[in-house]
Formats: sequence, structure tokens, C-alpha cells
Amino acid sequence: MAWSVLHTAVLSWFGLSLETASLDSAISNALLAAVCWVISSGLQYYRPGQARVLYYTVWCLFLTGFWLLVVQWLLPRLIDNDPEYFRFLARSLPVRFSIAFLIIGWMVMLSELWYSQQDQKQTQQRRLEAETLAREAELFKLRQQLQPHFLFNSLNSINALIGSRPQEARSMVLQLSDFLRGTLKREEHQWVTLAEELQHLSLYLEIEKVRFGHRLSTEIETETNCETMRLPSMLLQPLLENAIKFGLYDTTDGVTISIRARCNTDNMLEISVENPFDAQTAKPRQGTGFGLSGVQRRLYLLFARTDLLTTYFDKNIFTILVKIPQVT
Repeated sequence: MAWSVLHTAVLSWFGLSLETASLDSAISNALLAAVCWVISSGLQYYRPGQARVLYYTVWCLFLTGFWLLVVQWLLPRLIDNDPEYFRFLARSLPVRFSIAFLIIGWMVMLSELWYSQQDQKQTQQRRLEAETLAREAELFKLRQQLQPHFLFNSLNSINALIGSRPQEARSMVLQLSDFLRGTLKREEHQWVTLAEELQHLSLYLEIEKVRFGHRLSTEIETETNCETMRLPSMLLQPLLENAIKFGLYDTTDGVTISIRARCNTDNMLEISVENPFDAQTAKPRQGTGFGLSGVQRRLYLLFARTDLLTTYFDKNIFTILVKIPQVT
């Protein structure tokens, strides 16, 4: 519309009447707008893969020439017989062609940029959706791997107790049943509060205490304001399994495993698991290989960070530190 007003003003400046200039502008620009609409609609569905410049140049020349032929044929039939206007129209054809070619070329360029950008956004969106699905599938696999891993260890413990301590084995079966029932209920919720996670871990620790008796004791310390902070469900259980594995398996003495949770100023929940560890007497043990690597992989999939799980050894105490950013 702005170009039509400018077109009318230019024709009036060249001496045409306002009525003739307005009619010329309306017809010419309506046809030009129709050509631009055809171009934009066509590029929405098809764009050449190679030799785009040549392809677009040829099409711009063809469409501009077609537009000019229609304008040259239509204007004399719609505007009153005016020899002076007909001579003006004939003299203005090269200028009209040049201006129309530029406008059509701009439309081609803008349409190409717009639809290319839309394609890139859609491609990126599909890639993100595929990555999200793959990440969720791997997280689901890790969660499913945790259950048989713990069940395998528990059944081995029950098997070891059946012959020597059948009553404790029976008690452990009941506790295992309660633990698995609570685990199944939590499958629907990927994130839980720290208080809920520690409550669930207490069931696991009761099972392990049946197996190890007085040899296993635990200390749990949490800051009060941390209990409502959230973390991925069943994230800490493999850490406790690791602590029990390396703290109790190669010793007959009593062992205390400590769990400490605190909140730092960066809106981060920090949980440490400590167990005694003697590097000279501890022996490598074979298992399913889930353990710390599974927790670290799960944290990476959730937060895309590799620095959220660290381990260190100091004065025969092995410590695992987990940092959990709070998702808002």
C-alpha cells in the first residue's frame, strides 16, 4: 500500500491526472502483489537445492516479463482513451520492468531467507526432540537397571541367611517386599524431596542391617532447610551400596556409614556418603557394574554436567560427594 501511494504520487508528478495515476498504480501493484504471492507460496513448497541464483534469476526475469505484458495489455483497456497516457506508458515500460524486477527479486530473497530459517528451526526442533527421547530412554534404562541390581544383591543376602539364620531371612524377605512396593509406587515420579528419598533409603538400610547385623551402623545428618529440596528418585541408593560394598565386605569390624546433606548458597543440594576404606586390605569385587558410573551417567543426562559427582580418599575414609542443582 505504501508503494502504491508512492507510485500514484510519482505518476501525478509526471503530469497524469490523479484518477489516471491512482488507477494505474492500483492495477499495476495489484498484479505485482499477486506475482509476489505466487512466488512466496511456491517457495514454501519447493526450493532448488543447487544453482539457486541462476534458477531464481531466470524465474524473476520470466515473471517480470509476464507481469509487464499483462500490465501493457490491461491498462489501455481500463483507462479512458488518452493518447498522452499511452505514449507515457510506452516510454515507462523499461522503468516499470526494472522496478518490478527488483521488487520480485526482493520477494524471492525474503521468502528464501524466511523459509530457510523456518526449515532450520524445524530441523533443530526435531533434533532436540530426538535427543530428548534418547535421553529419556537412557534414563529409563538406568532406572530399570537399578531395580534388578539391588534385587540381585538382596536375593544373594537372603540366600546366605536361609541356612544359618532363617528367621532373619524371613524378616529380610518381608522388608524387601515393602521396599519394592514403595519403589513401584515411586516409578511415576522422577523427582522427590530429600526427606522422601531418605525415608525410602531407610527401608534399604534396614534390609542391609538384617544381613550385617551389628556390624553396620549409619549416621544421617541433614540441614533442616534442605529436606524440601528435590533430587532424582533413587539416586542415592547405588551410593550406599557402594559404601557397604567397600566398607564391609573385606572386614569383620563394625563400620559406620555417614550420610550428610547440606544446602549451599548456589541453590545446590550437596549430599556426601562416607565409609571407612582400607586400600591395602580391600579387594576388587565383581558385580553388575552399575554403581557410581550409573549415577554419574544419570546426572549427566539430567543436567549435562560431568562435575556433579566427585570422590576422594582421606585418612582411610572414602567420600562420595553429589551435587544436585535445583530445577526451578
